[in-house]
Amino acid sequence: MQVVVRVTVLGCFLAAGISLAQSSGSARHVVETMLGHENDPSEHRNRYLYLSEERSDRTGGHLWRERVVETALGKVRLLLEEDGKPLSADRAAAERQKLSQIAAHPEEFQRREQTTQSDEEHAEQMLALLRKAFLFGDPQVMGNDLQIAFHPDPAYKTQSLEERVLHAMSGTILVDQRTMQLHRIEGKMPTDVSIGFGLLGTVHAGSSFSTAHEMEPGGDWKDAMVNTAIDGKAMLFKEIGRNEHVAHSEFQQLRQDLSLAQAVALVER
Repeated sequence: MQVVVRVTVLGCFLAAGISLAQSSGSARHVVETMLGHENDPSEHRNRYLYLSEERSDRTGGHLWRERVVETALGKVRLLLEEDGKPLSADRAAAERQKLSQIAAHPEEFQRREQTTQSDEEHAEQMLALLRKAFLFGDPQVMGNDLQIAFHPDPAYKTQSLEERVLHAMSGTILVDQRTMQLHRIEGKMPTDVSIGFGLLGTVHAGSSFSTAHEMEPGGDWKDAMVNTAIDGKAMLFKEIGRNEHVAHSEFQQLRQDLSLAQAVALVER
């Protein structure tokens, strides 16, 4: 089983929580306004350079520190450290060679990035099926944020394993009062979720996710943190789940028309 979580994807997940009949009307208005910002391409045009620390399936379970530059064609990355240690000379040379290939063959880079984006869009489509799967409580003022609790709508019938896992979670969402942008969302599974009445596997209680946005230069709310911990066992004791930690920092706004060659030069600096 694979559960993919991104900040935009989670926005779709929250959209699933809107129940016209039972959710708080004020919460529905806040969430719908926030989602309008999340889904507006005009609010996500700026490009940034930033540092990323990630431990996930992509990194093989290692902690990678990367410099990242956003472009219209995708994200250009340079690995700087692994598990807190600088790269060996050979590995650093391989990273530089990878960047040279990106600059020399932008069409191949674009194809790879489009494949990744297609996977993300598929996950968003799956989560978009949950539009009526959650109920919301009344917003509560928490500092500069509005906090809204969400929990499963028992009337919703899930259609897939991914839906079953997400639908089993309860949690909270924080929306910035000034901008009505998503600030933070976190959910946790209070009880086990059985697959095939427990015969095929179980996703364990305590499985969780949390993500956060922070306002960066230029007024954009960017991904600052993603934590996902889906834990369980399938038939014949095979491990199932997804564990991911990502933190982004030191954002620097760039020109929107940054070319791929310019991005490579920036990430190598």
